[in-house]
Amino acid sequence: MADVPGPIHERLAAALADDIVQGVVPAGARLPSHRDLAYRLRIGLVTVTRAYALLERRGLVKSERGRGMFVAGGTGAAPNVVDMSVNTPPQMLADRLLAATFQALAREMDAATFGSYHPPMGSLAHRRTMARWLSGHRMEVPPDRLLITNGAQHALAVAFAVALGTGGRLFTEAVTYPGAISLARHAGIAMTPVALDGEGLRADALDAALAATAGDAGRRAVYVTPSLHNPTGASMAAARRADIVRICRAHDVLVVEDDIYSLFAPRDLPTLADLMPERTFYVNGLSKTLSPGLRLGLLAVPPAYLNAARAGLQATCSMASPISCAILERWVVDGTVVSIGTSIRMEAAWRMASARETLPELRVPCDHAGFHAWLPMPLLAAERTARRAATAGVILTPPTAVMPDPDVGDSGLRLCLGGPSRADLTRALTTLRNLLDSRADEGEERSVAV
Repeated sequence: MADVPGPIHERLAAALADDIVQGVVPAGARLPSHRDLAYRLRIGLVTVTRAYALLERRGLVKSERGRGMFVAGGTGAAPNVVDMSVNTPPQMLADRLLAATFQALAREMDAATFGSYHPPMGSLAHRRTMARWLSGHRMEVPPDRLLITNGAQHALAVAFAVALGTGGRLFTEAVTYPGAISLARHAGIAMTPVALDGEGLRADALDAALAATAGDAGRRAVYVTPSLHNPTGASMAAARRADIVRICRAHDVLVVEDDIYSLFAPRDLPTLADLMPERTFYVNGLSKTLSPGLRLGLLAVPPAYLNAARAGLQATCSMASPISCAILERWVVDGTVVSIGTSIRMEAAWRMASARETLPELRVPCDHAGFHAWLPMPLLAAERTARRAATAGVILTPPTAVMPDPDVGDSGLRLCLGGPSRADLTRALTTLRNLLDSRADEGEERSVAV
């Protein structure tokens, strides 16, 4: 049974919902019969029936006459479920724009071009286009220091491999991007969580952590998101960025800078790569700026590590999609990237304002216009709230997914605001408001400051 307040059938439904949304019980799986589950759990048959009915109303399971109860084909597509676990931008692409783009590409791209291998790091023309896109809203990088990757996650994988080799130790925020945690664990990289505050990674805590491991064997690197940190939304002021750079130089460590939310970053705030180009691997991509369907990332590499990065890229991917590169080239030239970016910023601002109005407890900087927000609370309370939200039809990121070490640091819930429709988002936020109010009524601590 789920460790949440409420009747037994609600606790059973919460436990099953958690297993379904986490994939422990896959889509299409047949659930035990009502009588069998009641016998195994030593509960009443009516209790199981009520729990199954609750799951069916929420679109997580479906009953087939004469066959039993089955997990629905895709929880994300269930009509009553709102998925707030995936950090994706609001959908701003129009069908007509996409159709016109493909029609133009069909006229311009011949079979020989489509059927040819391109350089693993991207053609010079496409790297120039990527550099032009980046310079239009963020920073200047020479095309010869850019590698085009299959999304920002791929860029992170290459950067980690080059910076740390086999094993190594990665220093990062006490809560951070789940994809980076997965990559590090997959590569056998040890992670050291570092305390953060309202501006993100704390310079004094990083200094102490690096000093404490100065004599350890193996390479060390720092993974950091200075602008719109995922999941807390914190952004470093210029002084904090300068402190981080000073400390990393003093301890002679490399830095992997994740700037995937550069669309929302002020131009007057330098990147760490601007301040420290000789030891910063700079990661960006288009999935959070334009559309998840445009799987292009970029990796700006310190000059001394270019050969190693090219080798790492070639070992993991033959080339980025030439079609995606051609789409980007067309959209940069005709101004579509600027138009879509403006629309995403406006939509994100509306969604963030709606979230803050419904959930004043959210930790959101006053100028934050991204599409994720952070609700700090103790880990146990966060896990209980996530389970209850799943039972109520709102899927949240598992709290431990953003923690390099679940035993160290603060916890909370990441709310991904960009994916659902406006109507679904409003419904989900209201559901969370009700859950938090019920926690308060039951005497639980609603949230704690980070």
